[in-house]
Amino acid sequence: MKLAYQVNDKPKFGQVLIFALQQLLAILAATIAVPAIIGNDMSPSAALFGAGVGTLIYLLFTRFKSPVFLGSSFAFLGSMFAAFAGGVSMSLGYLGLILGAAFAGLVYVVIAIIVKLVGVEWINKLMPAVVIGPTVAIIGLSLAGNAVGDLFTGKVFDAEGNQCASTYVCLVCGLITLFVTMLCSVYGKKMMKMIPFIIGIVAGYAIAAVFTLIGFAQGVDELKIIDFSAFANMQWYPDFTFVKAFFGGAYNYGEVGSMGAYIVKIFMAYVPVAFVVFAEHIADHKNLSSIIEKDLLKEPGLHNTLLGDGVGSMVGAFFGGCPNTTYGESIGCVAISGNASVITILCTACMAIIASFVAPFVTFLATIPNCVMGGVCVALYGFIAVSGLKMIQKSDLEDNRNLFTVSVILIAGIGGLSVSFGKVTITEVACALILGIITNLILKGGSKNKKE
Repeated sequence: MKLAYQVNDKPKFGQVLIFALQQLLAILAATIAVPAIIGNDMSPSAALFGAGVGTLIYLLFTRFKSPVFLGSSFAFLGSMFAAFAGGVSMSLGYLGLILGAAFAGLVYVVIAIIVKLVGVEWINKLMPAVVIGPTVAIIGLSLAGNAVGDLFTGKVFDAEGNQCASTYVCLVCGLITLFVTMLCSVYGKKMMKMIPFIIGIVAGYAIAAVFTLIGFAQGVDELKIIDFSAFANMQWYPDFTFVKAFFGGAYNYGEVGSMGAYIVKIFMAYVPVAFVVFAEHIADHKNLSSIIEKDLLKEPGLHNTLLGDGVGSMVGAFFGGCPNTTYGESIGCVAISGNASVITILCTACMAIIASFVAPFVTFLATIPNCVMGGVCVALYGFIAVSGLKMIQKSDLEDNRNLFTVSVILIAGIGGLSVSFGKVTITEVACALILGIITNLILKGGSKNKKE
């Protein structure tokens, strides 16, 4: 797809605001989902603030040449749970979140220094198109289950925790969102073509709101999709992680025994995961490079993207508790909208920071039903998968060395191959990439064996 706005282009101010809102909507659900999953009174608005600050730092390190938003990383969920495990106080747990992100960020800094010294050619040799292409596809395909599951999910639950809305009603809202998004992207003119997600989400939300209002008016639980009661319990300001860590009360070491033992535990929980996320960092930037037709690993350079990701993650977690990572949803939004202007990402980061203090706005975004976001994500994750497959178009799949490499990655990733070592889980994306690299290294030295 030809981009309407290149990285250095500057759309009009009003357009930038609309494009930034679209990016914010694309990344919002996942960004605030991480603190919601961890619990322990973690603040979604603080996570949104941390994501915005982290993205600003990333843009500074990459000299405003890489148009992608950083949001809360799901890869560190197990590590974050470990920070609160073992009978520790809430304050110590929050301190653990900050220490863990610092450890993970330092891994990126060390790797960045190594890359600066030895260059990136070794990465291109280790991860050619036949390795990185299907890995990028797996990033999209591994999220397919989440998107489809969301299509059947609403926001209103009864006293027993069961969903009120009928799954079929949710599916209707999700499919309307999907089809409106697709129609705007394909047949829309000018701005409509560039903001299909906003229009799709508005359409899906409107239908869900109509169903919900009818449901409450007629007492039909099966039609209740949106939880409007959330507006009665709004959080008016971000509850920053560093405040809870340093001013949240006395520490209780409990089963941990000593601060030294706790620090070691946090180190072991976060550092191995950072190496796993490093692989996904490369895949995301290879994917984005193919979309904007500029090699980000060379300019601004992998060492700068790593520094931006690592330092941005440290600072983001200081405020929001969640280590950040480059978001596939943001990359998909760039691809579908045709807008790679880095000014849009800058505005999105500022909008996330400001929005974290605007309780009604954050609450409104949080009330967008899963089924509506699921409709959007079907398109987003699909674009990620297809962009990965496009990377291998020029590869010779008649060569069994390439064919086996691609096959192993796709099957391992789609099949959900993952390995756990205590608190550390090597995700299906990382496992597929590692297996693909090993397969490629073993086979590339052999003689060429064509398919008969």
